[in-house]
Amino acid sequence: MKKYIVALTSLALASSLYAKDVNVGVILPLTGTIAAYGQDVFAGVELANKLNPTLSNGDKVNLIVIDNKGDKLETSSGVNRLISQNGVLGIIGAAATPNTIQAISIAEDKKVPLIAPVASGDRLLDKKKYASRVCFKDSFQGDKFANYVAKDLKLSNAVLIVDQSNVYSLGLAKAFEESFVANGGKVLKKLMINSGDKDFRAVISQFKALNADFVYMPIYHPEAALIARQARQMGFDKLLAAGDGINNQTFIELGGNAVEGVIFTDSFDSGNPSTKLGKDFIANYEKTKGVKELPAFSAMGADAYYVMLNAMNACIDNLNAECINEKIHQTTNFEGVGGLISIDSSGNATRSVVIKEIKNQKQVYKTIINP
Repeated sequence: MKKYIVALTSLALASSLYAKDVNVGVILPLTGTIAAYGQDVFAGVELANKLNPTLSNGDKVNLIVIDNKGDKLETSSGVNRLISQNGVLGIIGAAATPNTIQAISIAEDKKVPLIAPVASGDRLLDKKKYASRVCFKDSFQGDKFANYVAKDLKLSNAVLIVDQSNVYSLGLAKAFEESFVANGGKVLKKLMINSGDKDFRAVISQFKALNADFVYMPIYHPEAALIARQARQMGFDKLLAAGDGINNQTFIELGGNAVEGVIFTDSFDSGNPSTKLGKDFIANYEKTKGVKELPAFSAMGADAYYVMLNAMNACIDNLNAECINEKIHQTTNFEGVGGLISIDSSGNATRSVVIKEIKNQKQVYKTIINP
């Protein structure tokens, strides 16, 4: 028995001696106006790494984390630092589409694979070789939601509120409008705002006078919450709807009772996990954080990590950025936290759209729309 124990100890020692560290970069807005997105994504990445910290050969996966503060210049310097100083073999990030575009441009030039957890802009990956994502595209999200409100809710006219300074908002609004009109709906007016605006009374007066069936806001949560509060204060009682830019608890906290009844698209529902990994991950999240609801962006962050890990394990005998990138783009029916994920040669992911509603200050599942 002693010889057996010594043999096992020697084997473990040998494995630890040969095991090495592998760096994966994470660049997200952990502070600033869109910190809620980055913090949710990071919570998923961090927990996934804690639960699965090594490759199949024992190599340790280290997360090198940089806060880009939601800023393009911070994103550029951060990505350059991850590649040149930290020697990362892959990058997860950023969160917002504009910052992710900036990160991809550098990763592309340096030939380092980048997985975007939540950046959904349609043209994000155009003519890119080293970038991919685990979320759906805006055209898919906008099309499915337009179908839903036209056919399931039987709503026929809408007003759109579009952030003209945000490519996410512009892209999602365009996709929604095209599909809504194709389904017989009518967009009465598109009202333009800018990120950072605080006073929306003039905008609200316009859409209130138009008497549309609903107002669609494909914008980020800070502005959407303010619009909801001010609209309710001004007596607007029609349906407010949005995209996945409001899918965090901060939107509910900022909006309070004014966001009750808001419906929106999302990529995951914590109460309806479809994979074993999803169920196990939710249980571990509850144990770690003390809350039951796993945010959708946390699920996307975890999926980005697991897809990266899966690709690295597929390259275990030849672990380099080129091989990892190739295997990421060959991801097929991967059972992630948020459901089945397939990534095509262009880096785009196929996954379902979830429709939710804010009820009693919580996100409540309504239905799922499959690809």
